[in-house]
Amino acid sequence: MNDITVLVGGVVTLLITGGLFWYCLPRNGKTYRFADTEFEPYIGVAFCAGIALGFTMILSSILNLMGTQ
Repeated sequence: MNDITVLVGGVVTLLITGGLFWYCLPRNGKTYRFADTEFEPYIGVAFCAGIALGFTMILSSILNLMGTQ
């Protein structure tokens, strides 16, 4: 896979994760639909995994691009 493709994929992953996180923030005194349910911890894990995946993809592609010059 091309390093630029991985870089763009990492940025897109971070943008999607950030957008979903922003969407789930409380507004007008209302919480998101998974608050106070058994799924609430899994949502936090999913956000953490999305951010970690995006940063890992970006860092990996940058290191590969620096190493091929």
